[in-house]
Amino acid sequence: MEITQQTTATSPSSQSWFEAFRTHAGEHRITAIGFGVALLAILALLIQSLLQAFSGEINLALRYAMLGGLAGFAATALGALPALALRGIPQKIEDSMLGLAAGMMLAASAFSLLLPGLEAGEGLLDAKFPAALVVVFGMALGVLLMLGLDEFTPHEHEKNGPCGPGHERCGRVWLFIFAIALHNLPEGMAIGVSMSQADLSVGLPLTTAIALQDIPEGLAVALAMRSAGFTAGKAVLVAALSGLLEPVGAFLGVGLSSGFALAYPVGLGLAAGAMIFVVSHEVIPETHRNGHQTPATLGLMAGFAIMMILDTSLG
Repeated sequence: MEITQQTTATSPSSQSWFEAFRTHAGEHRITAIGFGVALLAILALLIQSLLQAFSGEINLALRYAMLGGLAGFAATALGALPALALRGIPQKIEDSMLGLAAGMMLAASAFSLLLPGLEAGEGLLDAKFPAALVVVFGMALGVLLMLGLDEFTPHEHEKNGPCGPGHERCGRVWLFIFAIALHNLPEGMAIGVSMSQADLSVGLPLTTAIALQDIPEGLAVALAMRSAGFTAGKAVLVAALSGLLEPVGAFLGVGLSSGFALAYPVGLGLAAGAMIFVVSHEVIPETHRNGHQTPATLGLMAGFAIMMILDTSLG
């Protein structure tokens, strides 16, 4: 009887989400501390820039950012639509498509986020080394943010199953939605940050690249949900609605980097760090899991080249 009572008391399903989160944080203290630091820094940046937004100082940038985020949403929904008729595509093609998206995200991080961030930081500080430190600080915040979200958000991957504190209390659809959000939120933030100075030479190439890579990504998500047993309508609807995280992220991104001067290079570094983390931690391992490393890598190189051309042509 005592063993049964102890098992019931410690059963994950009997814990509230807060208790599960607290237990998980105790088991992953370093990640929890880093996540807290990132959230506090982001909150401080967001508050001071929202004050400017209410005063009307960043209306044009906010308008550009929201249009960019909506473009990402539309591209995701467009990419998901073929899943109404398709139950699946050859795994090699899917891995190549995801590799293409990963290459575009990597190139966007380099050409449309890090390089403009270094240039902006150098213009403010009149020195390259401090400018690089400012951008690296932003990258560190982005990595800490994504590490924390990945560790403490309940979500489900097609191959690895459910993870995160409190996942037992979430329906399977919500776990998939949270997993997709971990991909789309940093993309939206990158759009918002790139538009935060209302400079289309920075924002337009990145927004175009993200919208283009959202098309195969939306299809891959919808097909993954179909293969996991969801109906065609529900898979397409959830994959399409997940694109709404991009305008949400764009709003956050333009807010994070539109306040005091150094917030801009910090925000660019943050968005780049978050995107590079997602590519390395999630997308590339997924494309290599099925033995199609070469097609996936060729797709990545093609995506990188496409984004480089877009940045040169539109920037």
